[in-house]
Amino acid sequence: MPAGTKPHKDPLQTLCDRLGYAFRDRTLLQQALTHGSSSRKAKDYERLEFLGDRVLSLAVADALFQQHGKEKEGKLAARHSTLVRGEACAEVGRAMGLEDVIRVGDTEKRSGVHRTLSVLGDVVEALIGAVYIDGGYDAAQGVVLRFWAEALKRPETALKDAKTFVQEWGLSKALPLPRYELVGRSGPEHRPQFTVRLALEKHQPVEGTGSTKQAAEMAAASAFIAREGLR
Repeated sequence: MPAGTKPHKDPLQTLCDRLGYAFRDRTLLQQALTHGSSSRKAKDYERLEFLGDRVLSLAVADALFQQHGKEKEGKLAARHSTLVRGEACAEVGRAMGLEDVIRVGDTEKRSGVHRTLSVLGDVVEALIGAVYIDGGYDAAQGVVLRFWAEALKRPETALKDAKTFVQEWGLSKALPLPRYELVGRSGPEHRPQFTVRLALEKHQPVEGTGSTKQAAEMAAASAFIAREGLR
């Protein structure tokens, strides 16, 4: 290595630094980042995602119970649903920088599968599951609180799902209801990817991708919110 050149940091170590957690078993971390399309000889993230989804749900429920002591069950349930949905998990995935480390097949990488809302959200849940297995509940809870801290404090009005937010915002501007159009479907039957275009009068259309039509619509609404800087 030439003098004065800094060594490149291991991307997985960079991710661990962001998580605030050091894995004892690195194979769990690698599995959490491996999509089913990857040609690498490794297990994919689906089983870890299943576990992480439940751990995330408990950690968020616990935090809401502690932080919003005066709210009734209905409001807590609404907050919880918003904070653990795929859109919220995908936001966390971007904050973690997962687009750079998710392992997918060559074809899927060219099509940007690793950047879709559904895959980013799934990998976040898989990572939480991996941390839980490797270090226990306290460690997994620590990761959740690290990345959900600001969202847990948001006022109730900021927690509306993306489609509701876009619809209400449009109505406040005297615009007609947004239109969602299915424009594409790809992938195998058991793991389809849908692409939906959102059109709102006086604004350029925007597209979103997800593992269901509903998820794709939510992704398109989220993309619209982000592009317009609405919240």
